[in-house]
Amino acid sequence: MPRSANGSDASFAILITGVSKGIGRALALECAKRGHTIIGCSRSQDKLDSLRTQLLSPDKHLLFNTDVTSNSSVQDLVNAVLERNLIPDILVNNAAVVNEKSKFWEIPMNEFDSVIDTNVKGTANVLRHFIPLMIASEKRIIVNMSSEWGRMGAPMFSPYSTSKWAIEGLTKSIAPELPEGMAIIALHPGVINTDMLVTCFGDLAANYQTPEPWAVKASTMILNFTSADNGASLSVDE
Repeated sequence: MPRSANGSDASFAILITGVSKGIGRALALECAKRGHTIIGCSRSQDKLDSLRTQLLSPDKHLLFNTDVTSNSSVQDLVNAVLERNLIPDILVNNAAVVNEKSKFWEIPMNEFDSVIDTNVKGTANVLRHFIPLMIASEKRIIVNMSSEWGRMGAPMFSPYSTSKWAIEGLTKSIAPELPEGMAIIALHPGVINTDMLVTCFGDLAANYQTPEPWAVKASTMILNFTSADNGASLSVDE
């Protein structure tokens, strides 16, 4: 567990978006296992209910049905967080979708818009609401999940790649605006066997690591970020 400034064990409130499946769910379970309080949001109430049954001390955590593409829905999450006095020490913007494999000009407009609305505008909605709260409460770390495809082109997945390039740029633009002591980081999680990877790689997705061992490494990395990492583009070691 991380150490506080006085050397005692520290327990953090950690907000993770897109917490109902994949790496978001695995990260929530791992961080909860380490004694941290999870603020998790997702559009699927059924999956949130399922996650709650797997969390240790479920009443300690806040799982909230939220559509990050809706500014008012994110405001509802903020209200719930304030009611519980759970302003996050660490914010992980993980919610994301990917388009079906296709050439750019064959991708329907609504599918392109859906990817941008969730991956870019959804992240922006969460940041817009939570950065001021974190600044006022002297909280510290924001992690925006990026992708290797946000640092290089991805044929057949141009909407997703575009969205993750935007996350990289948004992160680097916000970094110098934050007060001293805070950090915002773009984090490439690596290649993980999730439903999203199956969409991209098909059966080959089974050749890659599953979310659970990944979460052990990723949570250690995230919990140990400091203000020295502000503006960095980093990757979880595979």
